[in-house]
Amino acid sequence: MLKSALAAVTALFFVLAGVSPAQAGTSESTRKATVKKHVAKKTTAKRKKSVKKIGHTHGKHRIVHQRVAASAAAPVMTAGDMAGLNLTHDPLALNSNVVLVIDQGSLQVLFEKNPAVALPIASLTKLMTSLVVVEARQNMEEILTVTDDDVDREKHSGSRLHVGAQLSRDDMLHIALMSSENRAASALGRNYPGGLPAFVAAMNAKARSLGMTDTRYVDSTGLSSHNVASARDLAKLAVAAYKHPIIRQYSTDAKYMVEPSGRALQYASSNRLIKANKDWDIGLQKTGYINEAGHCLVMLTRIEGRSVVMVFLDSKGRLSHVDDAERMRKWLSGQGPQNLTRVSFSVRAG
Repeated sequence: MLKSALAAVTALFFVLAGVSPAQAGTSESTRKATVKKHVAKKTTAKRKKSVKKIGHTHGKHRIVHQRVAASAAAPVMTAGDMAGLNLTHDPLALNSNVVLVIDQGSLQVLFEKNPAVALPIASLTKLMTSLVVVEARQNMEEILTVTDDDVDREKHSGSRLHVGAQLSRDDMLHIALMSSENRAASALGRNYPGGLPAFVAAMNAKARSLGMTDTRYVDSTGLSSHNVASARDLAKLAVAAYKHPIIRQYSTDAKYMVEPSGRALQYASSNRLIKANKDWDIGLQKTGYINEAGHCLVMLTRIEGRSVVMVFLDSKGRLSHVDDAERMRKWLSGQGPQNLTRVSFSVRAG
């Protein structure tokens, strides 16, 4: 009886796996190869789509449904590409459509490429978020709770902070800056006096006070492509944010552990130069990425004894903005601090 039941279950398994009863007596390796082949054929079938074609046979219309492989998705164009900024060439062959490098002390421009064009800035937004939080002098030990309002319904990004998770305002600020945690940045904005609308108003007011004339904010995370700024404005923001030790420290930490609702979570920096490269002397940094913005990076660093602010916007490729920073550092080091002169490029056709 038991053997019959086992035989029936085994037969059912082979049927579901697409293996015939005759194959059941073959070797285990043969059966696995057959199942794998069956799964591969199903996967291939999913990648195909049906196309309706109209033909003519003996003077009559004939409809034929033909299975063809689905074409790959077209590459996403950034706002910079659509503005034609990718037509701007520079001698360093940088990946970023927008670049600005200035001397922090004198504010002398050392290198610029389309610096005045306002583009989506993604999570570079969180630098302003941190500045508003710190200058509001709210209680940093107050416990904030992640709610459904913090869930990203625009880009559908994930988060390790579940709804109901609780952290201090200080911890929320830390992981928002260091690891670009979106729900933390959202919670910081919501828990400002007057809520998120008042927080966004404060962000825009601070931008105006800093002379950031090309800047506009609509949220505290940067998930919206309507958060825009020029490289010139972001350099001003970086210099202002650098004045606060807490922003310098939190943005440049490599790792940090938090315990939302008693559950330990280890966060890491979103900047590869912080995590993997000890050769850099970075005093402040923030990365950002959404489709419309491309990969973005703001850094304040020391090169050849000189403090410089670097802004890279709309770069293609996961580490392309990091490569641009490395290339820029090499170029600045080769020039020497006494020989640096302004290098400027702006959009042009051809």
